[in-house]
Amino acid sequence: MMEKFSEKDVRAIKMGAVGVAAILLFVFGSSLYGRWNEAKKNLAELENKLELIDLNDAKSAGLKSIVPVFEMPAEKETQKFLFLEELNRQLQSLRITSKPLQEVTGGKSPDPKYKLLRLKCSVSNCRFDQVLDLLANLKQNPYLLGIEEMRIKCDSKNRQQVDLELTISTLTK
Repeated sequence: MMEKFSEKDVRAIKMGAVGVAAILLFVFGSSLYGRWNEAKKNLAELENKLELIDLNDAKSAGLKSIVPVFEMPAEKETQKFLFLEELNRQLQSLRITSKPLQEVTGGKSPDPKYKLLRLKCSVSNCRFDQVLDLLANLKQNPYLLGIEEMRIKCDSKNRQQVDLELTISTLTK
C-alpha cells in the first residue's frame, strides 16, 4: 500500500503521526503533571500538619494525663477481680470503707462482642469531700466503663456526713 504514496505523502503521514503522538503526549502528560502537582501540594500540607502535631515530651505527658485509660476486657472472673482490686485500692487511698460489692444484673452492653458487668458499691458515713475525691479519681481506674447510678444521702444532723450508693460498670468477654 505504501507503493501508491509518493515520498512527499509518506513524509506527510510520518509528520502527522508524530503530531498526533505529540498531541496525545501533551494531553496525557499535562493531566499527569497536574495530578503530580496536586499530590505534591497535598504532601506538603500533610507534612505541615504533622509538624504541628509533633509534641515535646511535656505536652505529650500533659495530654496523656487528661485522657482516661482503659484496659481491654478480659474473661468475666478475671475482669471482675481486676476491677474490684483497683476500686478497692482507690477506696483505701481515700480512706473510705465500703460494704462488700454486689453484682447487679441487667443493663445492655454498648458493644455486642462484650458483656456488661455492673457492681453496686455502698458506703456509709463518709465525708462529702471524700465522695467528690472518689468521683474525680474514678476516671483513673483502667477497668471502669462508666457510672450507672449514684445516690447520695446526707445525714440530717451533720451535712458533711453522707451515705453513698454507687453502681459502676465494666466490660467482660
